[in-house]
Amino acid sequence: MQILLLEDDTVLADIMVDYLSEAYSVTHTYSMEAVLRLSEEQRFDLYIFDINVPDGDGISLLKELRSFNDTTPAIFVTAFHDTQHLKDAFQSGGNDFIKKPFDLEELTQRIENIRRQFGLEREIILTESFRFDVEAHLLRSDTEQISLSHKESECLHYLYKNRQRVVSPDELLQNLWAYDEMPSEDTIRTLVKQLRKYISKEHIINIRGEGYRFE
Repeated sequence: MQILLLEDDTVLADIMVDYLSEAYSVTHTYSMEAVLRLSEEQRFDLYIFDINVPDGDGISLLKELRSFNDTTPAIFVTAFHDTQHLKDAFQSGGNDFIKKPFDLEELTQRIENIRRQFGLEREIILTESFRFDVEAHLLRSDTEQISLSHKESECLHYLYKNRQRVVSPDELLQNLWAYDEMPSEDTIRTLVKQLRKYISKEHIINIRGEGYRFE
């Protein structure tokens, strides 16, 4: 699990990185500018953002990322205890909120809850028939094993993580390819067509003129 941590308190950041690195891969930065650059260069499974940082605030940062169709789950860390910041955090697209000071085990449980909620485990029970090994890019059933291409695997995982809402082809393009490598929407149609052959059309619904929804 790849985590991007934005925390400007050097002491707390060191503690969090040391602790979380035992179970996760953690990239740490102190600035919003660095987060925007890193989020373009690589994909993360989870953001952990402090609300107050020297060059802005985590809430505005997440709003900006969400405007680019970045759906990466986010946990806010803050010293604020008022309900307005809590409200602003969720309205910006945040998924959880933890107040300083906090117990590191509590943070771990919140991360694990996000992992379960967004299908970030290595193996996902995808349908009644199939399990999906995200890291090995494999679909497994009791009778067969299907090897997926890297992009087929990424596309399936993205649709699953965003299940029960419609994902547009443009959103898939923006989240699965770098800007200078982005193919046409025909590539998305081909990927989805192939995935629907593997796991049946009833689980990846084609919403005409809008996109796709995993059910």
